[in-house]
Amino acid sequence: MVKAGFLEKLIERLGRIGPEEVQNYFLRLAQEKGFLETVFNAIQEGIIVTDSEGRITYLNDAACNLFGIDASDSIGKRLDERVRGLDWESLTQSGGPVSRDMEIFYPANRFINFYIVPLTIEHRESVAGIANSRQPESTTPATGATEQAGHAMILRDITESRRTEQQAIESERLNALTLLAAGVAHEIGNPLNSLNIHLQLMERQARKFDGAARAELQESIDVARSEVIRLDSIVTQFLRAIRPTRPQLRPENINTIVQEAVRFFGSEIQDRDIVVEQELRSDLPLIQLDRDQMKQAFYNVIKNSVEAMKRRGILRIRTDMDDSHVFINFVDTGGGMSAENLSRVFEPYFTTKPSGTGLGLLIVRRIVREHGGELCIESSEGKGLALTIRLPYIDRRVRMLEAGDSQKE
Repeated sequence: MVKAGFLEKLIERLGRIGPEEVQNYFLRLAQEKGFLETVFNAIQEGIIVTDSEGRITYLNDAACNLFGIDASDSIGKRLDERVRGLDWESLTQSGGPVSRDMEIFYPANRFINFYIVPLTIEHRESVAGIANSRQPESTTPATGATEQAGHAMILRDITESRRTEQQAIESERLNALTLLAAGVAHEIGNPLNSLNIHLQLMERQARKFDGAARAELQESIDVARSEVIRLDSIVTQFLRAIRPTRPQLRPENINTIVQEAVRFFGSEIQDRDIVVEQELRSDLPLIQLDRDQMKQAFYNVIKNSVEAMKRRGILRIRTDMDDSHVFINFVDTGGGMSAENLSRVFEPYFTTKPSGTGLGLLIVRRIVREHGGELCIESSEGKGLALTIRLPYIDRRVRMLEAGDSQKE
C-alpha cells in the first residue's frame, strides 16, 4: 500500500526521475486505486463522488444497488439526471456539509440517510522545473488557497431502523381497522340486504295499483333502492380502502376520475346547495394508477369538504401539471382547521366531526404514497382548507423528505 505523503514526494521528484521509475510509480498508483475500489465496494454504505459541476466521477456498488443504476453508464453524467427527484443544486449551494433523509421508490422502496460534504483542493507551492509556465501568474491560485473540487455523498440505509417502530404502530392500527371492517360488514351489510329484499316485495305490491298511485309508489321505491345501492357502495369502498392491497396500475385520465367522484356526491351536493367549480386541464398526460383506489381517495377528500361547508359553500377542483407531476387541488370555503388540529389530521381516529371515523385522510395519504405521490394540506381556522395531491407522471425514483422527518413517524 502507498504510504502517506507518497504523492507529495512523487511530485517533488518528477524533475529528477527516469522513465522506468515513472512507470513503476504509475503502476503503484494503479494498484492503490484498485485496492481502494475493492475496499469501497466491500462496505455497505453507498459512496458517490462528483466534480464541481455535479457530474459523477466515482460511485461504489452499494450506491448503484440503492439507486438501481449502472456505474459504467453513470460516470461523467450529472447525479440529478441519474437520480430523478434529487435537488442537487439546493443541497450543495450552502457550501458546507448537509445531512438529509430521502425515500427511494426504485428499484425498491427504502429510506436513506445521506451526508454530503464538499471536497476541496489546497494549492501548494509549485515545484521547480514542473510549474506550468503557460498559466498566467494572475490566474494562479495563491499558495495555501483552497478550491472546491466537488462533493462526496455517503448513503446509509435506515429502512429497518425507521420502520421498526412504525411497523409496530401500523400493526396495531391494522388490527383495529380489521376489527372495525368486520363490524361494519356485519352491522351494515345485513340490514342492507334486508332492505333490498323488502323493496322487492314492495315493488311487487305496487304493481297491483293503477295510475298515479302506482307511479308515485314506484318512484319512492326507486329512490330508496338507489340510496341502498349508494350506501352499499360506500361500505364496499371503505372495506377495500382499509385492507392493504397492491395498486393495479393502468394508464388513466385523472380528469375523468375527478368527474366521476363529483357525480357520486351529486345528490348531497344539490341538497346542501353547494357549488362545485371544476377547472380541469385538458392536455394532462395519462397516469399509471389504480383507478378504484384513486377514486376512493377523491371520495374522501370531497366528502370532507362537503361536510365542512354544511350549506351554500363553494368547492373548487383544479387539475394542472408541471414538468414532472400532475396536481389535483381541492379548495373549499368551510370552517378550516386550527394549526393544532392540522398537525393531527393523519392520526387514526382523530376527527373534529361528531360522527366522523378519523380514517378518511389517513386512507387518502396511504393511497397517494403507494402511487409515489405527495399530499399537502393548508388551512387556517375560519378560512377554509386547501388540499393538493401531486402524482408523478415521469420516471421519478426518489422523494426528498423534510429535514427532521425521520423522527416524526
